[in-house]
Amino acid sequence: MKRIALVVAVLFIGMHAAFAIDPLPFKDRAEEVRFQNLTRQLRCLVCQNQDLADSDADLAKDLRRQVFEMMQSGKSDDQIKQYLVSRYNDFVLYDPPLHAGTWLLWFGPFAFLALGAFVVLRILRQRARVPLSPADSGEDW
Repeated sequence: MKRIALVVAVLFIGMHAAFAIDPLPFKDRAEEVRFQNLTRQLRCLVCQNQDLADSDADLAKDLRRQVFEMMQSGKSDDQIKQYLVSRYNDFVLYDPPLHAGTWLLWFGPFAFLALGAFVVLRILRQRARVPLSPADSGEDW
């Protein structure tokens, strides 16, 4: 019984190591914090609901490595973001800028909410205008 528990424990430790994110050789803690902040501002293009820092997708791993290499070559955060935007469009940013191409992204939810409220109000007003017929009055009892 103890052998089985030991084998299971070793397997779990091996699986945990297999899913660990590859460590990157940062110069100092400030560079690591900069990298973490930058990758949290970028969207995983495969997962779409995760930032680049938290994704386990192969493309996310490649993009993290590419961001790290650009940081090592002296590029600023804005230059790195601009490169990724030019390659993958504004979708790669979690906080895309407001311009004509992103209006629907920014204002679409509010427009759908307003449209839904308009439809509900219209239905309620139509129901209030319909008079009750004598059969519906409830006086038959």
